[in-house]
Amino acid sequence: MEHRVGFYETDAMGVVHHSNYLRFFERARAVWLREHDRPYTHYMELGLHFAVTRSEVDHHGSARFDDLLVITTGAEWVRGASLRMAYRVDCGEQSIASGATEHAAVSRENGRVRRIPADARARLRALVSSG
Repeated sequence: MEHRVGFYETDAMGVVHHSNYLRFFERARAVWLREHDRPYTHYMELGLHFAVTRSEVDHHGSARFDDLLVITTGAEWVRGASLRMAYRVDCGEQSIASGATEHAAVSRENGRVRRIPADARARLRALVSSG
């Protein structure tokens, strides 16, 4: 996914504020699901959400206003009721950040953990990155 940095995403030092990387990850995950599996709304129609249970961001460089970022996303693993997504943020040839998020499938009605339906789990497992 490409993202052009907006002025509002920068801090007093003129660089992208660290909190925005999790926003970039969130958008990239939704795009990845839409392009490689099903739109997130498909899971909502099944009564599921993917709640974040862990997030990691490692910062390797700085991005600034109007930089064009490329966020690469992939599934690292899929289990019965959870999954882990990995991300890399590049600006040209420079690595800006990398990270991961882990998610639990939860019921839209009560927030309790639910297994990912078998067919969806199989589709997602087939998309797991091989390294």
